[in-house]
Amino acid sequence: MPERVLLIRHGQTEWSANGRHTGLTDLPLTEPGREQAAGLANALAEQKFALVLSSPLQRARETCELAGYGERMQLCEDLHEWDYGDYEGLTTPQIRELAPDWNLWRDGCPGGERPEQVGERLDAVLARVQAVDGDVLVFAHGHSLRVLTARWLELPVASGARFVLAPAALGVLGYERDTAVVERWNA
Repeated sequence: MPERVLLIRHGQTEWSANGRHTGLTDLPLTEPGREQAAGLANALAEQKFALVLSSPLQRARETCELAGYGERMQLCEDLHEWDYGDYEGLTTPQIRELAPDWNLWRDGCPGGERPEQVGERLDAVLARVQAVDGDVLVFAHGHSLRVLTARWLELPVASGARFVLAPAALGVLGYERDTAVVERWNA
């Protein structure tokens, strides 16, 4: 089992800067996003990782590369962001004009993924991570990392709503004795 799993959300993109849901649209980082990603190199310096995983989407890969782990990166399709389907590119207020009671964590997205589908994908990532002996570094997306965290804690997918993660932020999952815990969040 891993000792710790370090989670890093990709740096800022044009859509994350203005609150648009960015699922499978493959956007690059903005210049501030590239600076955020490069700044992660100091926070990760001198740490050893048995495995480095990244979502295949450009914004996560670029963050991994700028943080200094591009050569060790293994792409993991299951780490892609939530598929927002018909809501791709829309802000939450725009979505609520269409569906006033909409809640991503409960409803998912028409034409996209339901919460249980995202949970199944990220449970597969956890199975891969838990087979590793040593620390693991993961580069992915806000909602997918929030679901991964909820599942690490053996909580339902909807509990991911409670783990806000800013662009280029770091979260650390680990253990206290035999209990899965969040050691650090949104750093």
